[in-house]
Amino acid sequence: DFCQAEGKKRPSENLGQVLFGERIEPSPYRFTFNKKETCKSVCTKTYDTTKPEDKQKLDFLKKSMLLNYQHHWIVDNMPVTWCYDVEDGQRFCNPGFPIGCYITEDGRPKDACVINSEFHEKDTFYIFNHVDIKIYYHVVENEALGARLVAAKLEPKSYKHTHPDNPDCTGVPMDISNKASGAVKIAYTYSVTFHEEKSIRWASRWDYILESMPHTHIQWFSIMNSLVIVLFLSGMVAMIMLRTLHKDIARYNQMDSTEDAQEEFGWKLVHGDIFRPPRKGMLLSVFLGSGTQILIMTFVTLFFACLGFLSPANRGALMTCAVVLWVLLGTPAGYVAARFYKSFGGEKWKTNVLLTSFLCPGIVFADFFIMNLILWGEGSSAAIPFGTLVAILALWFCISVPLTFIGAYFGFKKNAIEHPVRTNQIPRQIPEQSFYTKPLPGIIMGGILPFGCIFIQLFFILNSIWSHQMYYMFGFLFLVFIILVITCSEATVLLCYFHLCAEDYHWQWRSFLTSGFTAVYFLIYAIHYFFSKLQITGTASTILYFGYTMIMVLIFFLFTG
Repeated sequence: DFCQAEGKKRPSENLGQVLFGERIEPSPYRFTFNKKETCKSVCTKTYDTTKPEDKQKLDFLKKSMLLNYQHHWIVDNMPVTWCYDVEDGQRFCNPGFPIGCYITEDGRPKDACVINSEFHEKDTFYIFNHVDIKIYYHVVENEALGARLVAAKLEPKSYKHTHPDNPDCTGVPMDISNKASGAVKIAYTYSVTFHEEKSIRWASRWDYILESMPHTHIQWFSIMNSLVIVLFLSGMVAMIMLRTLHKDIARYNQMDSTEDAQEEFGWKLVHGDIFRPPRKGMLLSVFLGSGTQILIMTFVTLFFACLGFLSPANRGALMTCAVVLWVLLGTPAGYVAARFYKSFGGEKWKTNVLLTSFLCPGIVFADFFIMNLILWGEGSSAAIPFGTLVAILALWFCISVPLTFIGAYFGFKKNAIEHPVRTNQIPRQIPEQSFYTKPLPGIIMGGILPFGCIFIQLFFILNSIWSHQMYYMFGFLFLVFIILVITCSEATVLLCYFHLCAEDYHWQWRSFLTSGFTAVYFLIYAIHYFFSKLQITGTASTILYFGYTMIMVLIFFLFTG
């Protein structure tokens, strides 16, 4: 219940912003360039606590101050930041500022109340009803005369205006006692000053926000950490391949003439069973198709992000790019699924195509739709309008599905993948397996290494989704992505080799699940993050958190697998 802008049109958002729940509203704060304003009134809100609807609005304000809700303002596509000093003499620039703050019953200031010693009344809310806005500009030389906005900063203040119609912005802070009754009057005001800033170029105006984000050194440490894992794995894979395979092949070449060729051992014994089609081959081929689609989508999105097309300045660009790419990449999904299904000797090609186009996207969409219903039921502005839902469905049914069919058509037209050895008629018996070559322990071990590579990045990504910090380290993320791909492949190759040496030839599902199990660790980490980092209360919010997490986990499972 803040001041509203009368009769101004709402700016329109792109697909990515709508999906992420960003809505931009017009503002009642009016500036004219280089015109200084001091203590200008915007509007006054009066709450009569004897009326139930007024009391409800006031209670909502109190609740949002208690939970440290933030205002996010935009000027010329720049976030208006609130910069304050933190320890070690660094300045932190927050792209939002709190509505207000609360002093507890035993006189402890919470959150933003520490900024002013005048906030000392116990069990009292202080609302930031005045803002001092400083706008920094850079006069453009050598072109047609004009100025560019390079930064916008503000200081939130709290004043109890004695004459709301003619405010003077001095005096005591605006306090709302928790037990107060009667009428509460809140007058909203602002001051704005303009400063010329010669040192900041327009192109680098985002830097001051990003510089105040900590943690770049942790990143390098985690990258080194991951690289060591990768080198270690690559070394192991290379050694095993070179030593054993070289030895075995040399031995085979010697034995051509003699009759010792009967005594086979290790993985040689299963050559007649190695290409036996897996159980549930249909599902595996569908997963492989969807996984390919997600893999290429992630690669291209991150590649563009590295080149700087998807910076935080283009709001919602990242999500838009990912969705559009995912829709256009139906063809590789259909093709891969069809190729594998055909090589597994499958006959039901229609079912295969339909499952590829509808199974995984369908699960994601259903989950998304349920989350949207909850948001809509809670009356949240993040609920996606019906028009957008129809648009997404249209993208899926009219573009993605036909493309999948085209891919599948080419996949089924090509000859099945030729196997180098014939499959025996009778399946061989699998000997008793030791503990670590049994399917489950192998799969659980396989997920640990890839997860070790990414979990520091995960922390920052989850922060950017749930705690509204900006994520801009796409260079790091691209590196980590490449490392993750290598680690997943190598860990799987290694474990697969050990299993074949133990004469267990059911390798197809196991190799998919070995790296796919990373997603389970991701889920465990997300649960840990929920309980340790987020103070989320309320059923709806919890369901939303886990609903969106499940979508991420499924996508990640298909991608790693």
